[in-house]
Formats: sequence, C-alpha cells, structure tokens
Amino acid sequence: MAEEPQAGAQDTFISHLVELRNRLVKAVAVVLLVFLALVAIWPGPAAVYDFIARPMMIALPGDAKMIATGVITPFLVPMKVTLLAAFIIALPWVLYQVWAFVAPGLYTHEKRLVAPLVVSSSLLFVLGVAFCYFFVFGKVFRFIYDFAPKSITVAPDIENYLDFVMTMCLAFGVTFEVPVVVVVLVRMNLMTVEKLKAIRPYVIVGAFVIAAVVTPPDVMSQLFLAVPMCVLFEIGLLAAPLFARATRAPEENTEGSSGG
Repeated sequence: MAEEPQAGAQDTFISHLVELRNRLVKAVAVVLLVFLALVAIWPGPAAVYDFIARPMMIALPGDAKMIATGVITPFLVPMKVTLLAAFIIALPWVLYQVWAFVAPGLYTHEKRLVAPLVVSSSLLFVLGVAFCYFFVFGKVFRFIYDFAPKSITVAPDIENYLDFVMTMCLAFGVTFEVPVVVVVLVRMNLMTVEKLKAIRPYVIVGAFVIAAVVTPPDVMSQLFLAVPMCVLFEIGLLAAPLFARATRAPEENTEGSSGG
C-alpha cells in the first residue's frame, strides 16, 4: 500500500518535467523564429551590431573604429548580438511560459497576478536594457576615453565589447525586476512590507555590492546601477500592498472585514 503514494508522487514529478520541457521548447522556438526573422531582414545582423555599437562609436575619438582579432569574429559576433536582440523581443512570450508553468500550483486569486507580472516584468526588463544603452553607455564610455592618455590608440575588440554589452544589459535588465520580486515576496507571504522596510539598510548595501561586482571598476557605472536598484526597491514597497489587495482571496477579505 505504501508504494501507491510513492508511484503517484513519481508520476506527478515526471508530469512536471514533461510540462517544463514543453514550456522550454515553446519559449526557445519563438526566440529562434524571431532570430531567423532578424537574420532574414537585410542587412540583418550587421545592422543590429551597428546599432549596439553606436554608443561606443560616438565615444571613440576621431575616426577610430573597433577591431576584430578572430578569423570568424566578424560573422560570429553580429550573430550573437542578433540572438540577444531576439531574446529581448520575445521576452513577453518567454515570461508567459514561465508563469504558465507556475500557474497550476496557484489559487484562482493568485492567478490574477500572472498577466500583470508578465507585462510588468517584460516592461521593466526592457526599461533596464534601454536605460543601460541610451544613458549609461554614453556616460561611461565618454568618461573612460576622456580619461585615457593621449599617447594610446583606442581600438576596442568587438568580441570584448559584446561580452561587456551583454553583461551590462542583462545586469540592468535583471536589476529592474526588483519591484516584481518585492511584490511576489509580499503576495506569497514570504515577507511582509514591514520586514522589508526593516532590512532597507542591508538592501542598500547589497545593491552597491552587486553593482561593484557586475559593473566595470569605475564609480560612475556602479552608481548608475546601485541607485536605480534602491529606487526600484522603494517602488516595490509601494506597489506590493496594492497587488496584495487586488489578488486577495475571498476568505481573506472576510477575515479582514471581521477583524476590523
């Protein structure tokens, strides 16, 4: 008799793995479709890379250009950039697949969070990448090359530049998800707003530590990441009670009314 619950648990685990695989396949398939569409559109990856490289090209002195040291680097790097662009474009679908995998384990009132969280997560990630590209890159690159000695020739390698851009964009994109994390922690009763406010000093210190780890070793870029992280944490504290009330279960509303 003891083997039946164990077999049922094993079947449930396997079904979860199958569902996870299906969600991953759907997410990857759309990213690849967007990638192929970007490649097919002339001039394709070259134009995408030129767009990504624009902040650096503006900051470079005179008519300086970036260099490619590898044999296949001029082909491989634009393809990687295009794949990153495809992921960002397909991000709402990817996040929907994540939430769709989690949704069966949620109550009906908790499922109301799915749509706003998918939309807000996508918008915040794109906003973080846009903030990094349009504001941070211009300031940081200009600061670095104004500081560089006049006796050197500045010619960044395109592969190193791509690694830097991907790291920074992903760091800012993930960082801008802080309000969503705060909302989820509060709504799932893992943390309260009061406890989050109590640990605010640790959050601020943590924000500067994270910024120091993921950004270049200059104060400017670290401030550009740490300060928005702290501001977004405060926004999350304001939004969390609103989301909690909007997705409250009927029995919670009844308890709240009787308690009042």
